[in-house]
Amino acid sequence: MAMESSEIEHLIKQAIPDARVTIEDLRGDGDHYSAYVISAEFEGKSRVQQHQMVYRALQGKMGTALHALALQTGVPEGA
Repeated sequence: MAMESSEIEHLIKQAIPDARVTIEDLRGDGDHYSAYVISAEFEGKSRVQQHQMVYRALQGKMGTALHALALQTGVPEGA
């Protein structure tokens, strides 16, 4: 069961309202995506903590509806 990129973006922005999210469907199959998420909420957090925030935002869909997500996170420049 594939997920639309718009659903992934919606879930992330719902949990991290200031997030800037860029998503790419790597294979065109709706199962393999890359996501680049920028948020001021990531400031002071380790990369692992940032990724955990995004995975929590996906509400358990990682590994079920969403097979693979190559994730990059960061804080806005100047933050």
